[in-house]
Amino acid sequence: MGELTGKVALVTGGSRGIGAAIARRLAERGAAVALTYVRAQQEARAVAERIEADGGRAVVVRADLTRPDAAARAVEQTVAQLGGLDILVNNAGFLAYGPLEEVTAEDLDRVLAVDVRSVFLAAQAAARHMGEGGRIISIGSCFNGRVPGANFVLQATAKTALTGMTRALARELGPRGITATVVDPGPIDTDMNPADGDSADFQRSLTALGHYGRAEDVAAAVAFLAGPGGRYVTGTALAVDGGYTA
Repeated sequence: MGELTGKVALVTGGSRGIGAAIARRLAERGAAVALTYVRAQQEARAVAERIEADGGRAVVVRADLTRPDAAARAVEQTVAQLGGLDILVNNAGFLAYGPLEEVTAEDLDRVLAVDVRSVFLAAQAAARHMGEGGRIISIGSCFNGRVPGANFVLQATAKTALTGMTRALARELGPRGITATVVDPGPIDTDMNPADGDSADFQRSLTALGHYGRAEDVAAAVAFLAGPGGRYVTGTALAVDGGYTA
């Protein structure tokens, strides 16, 4: 039996990349996992089927987190289908970048809706179901600690907001034995940011280790925070960035 046996986890944006790796890792540790998707239903079901083939339990939930009611509905569906909620992983994010003068109000609204508002609303809904040992883990970005150049004002704004929110959540929920943390990945090899992409050499040059990380590296950090090892870690951010912010 794994250290998360008997726990229920919800991973937003779990159909691919980092989210899929997190869902699989938590399931490997014994958790029943719900994972959300917006359009990639086939990919989400493939992740769930792989978990089930390995002896785990998984369900998929469609959730368009640009909609104000989607985050809470995803939480309630998880509770209804899996019987509770112990671990919330706010992984879903919307990538937007460009020169300041070209960023639109619609771009800003979408980024904040997915990367900030949905995290707050999911945490709010999850807190109603969590007890002692509950975990709220949000996936931020290395831009929380270092912005390497122009064109990233939206990403930096949204991901930095997670740190302040997480500190407040830690204080709010700490008396109930619920922790709140952020994991800040650096350059991670995914389809959204491939290690052979146009900016890959530049991104590698900013790290201390000189190479991209893998989605599994982020998943390992999340699994640690979700498990017994994370019981005394709250209100802080853990960098998984190869020394990007060193």
